[in-house]
Amino acid sequence: MRGKCVRLYKGSYEQKTEYSVTPQNQAEIFEQEGADVLHIVDLDGAKVGRPINISVVKKIRERISIPIEVGGGIRSVETAEKFFAVGANRVILGTAAVENPKLLEKLLIKFGPEKIIVGLDARKKGTRIATRGWKSQTEIDTLDFAEKLEKMGITRIIFTDISRDGTLTFPNFDINERLIKITNLHIIASGGIAEIEHLKILRRIGCEGAILGKALYEHKLSIEEIKKSLEE
Repeated sequence: MRGKCVRLYKGSYEQKTEYSVTPQNQAEIFEQEGADVLHIVDLDGAKVGRPINISVVKKIRERISIPIEVGGGIRSVETAEKFFAVGANRVILGTAAVENPKLLEKLLIKFGPEKIIVGLDARKKGTRIATRGWKSQTEIDTLDFAEKLEKMGITRIIFTDISRDGTLTFPNFDINERLIKITNLHIIASGGIAEIEHLKILRRIGCEGAILGKALYEHKLSIEEIKKSLEE
């Protein structure tokens, strides 16, 4: 947000924590610590519906070699192309996937399912999808929509329970597990992860991966200890 590393609390732009390290330096730290993929959200872009921090993504790409996935305000083919042009390996659609399925179809045809991820960000215990930088609440059922995405050709989604995001409590195991059971999608869990045991449970129920933010920034977990523990 505004070119800085930030963490939100339960998706609220008014409840943010800013970190002094620059995004490009933080990206280098994550890579050096052993991160496999860097997950970036342009929070300003998500709010206004167009990329704002694309120059930051470019700076990050120039400093690290691990894959980068980017979301936030990607609501056109042109915007996706801009992120790919500065070095993103995958782009994440949230609002556009809900409001403009034809765009999603175009992106899948143009770039293929390995480069396109849909972010399902939900409230009401993870059951109802929110859009537009989490500012707009829909009554779209998370599980039903995931099934529709699979039929469209999407192969990977990120599920975030907004009520747990930035809380360091625990992730929504129930919805993640149900998504895995009713679809063949690769599921990446996000929101509330605070302990290695949480990651072990997510792996046990079949999640492909997990996104860590605040737990790393606040030094509750380290990538090194996570990898060591999960290899045991």
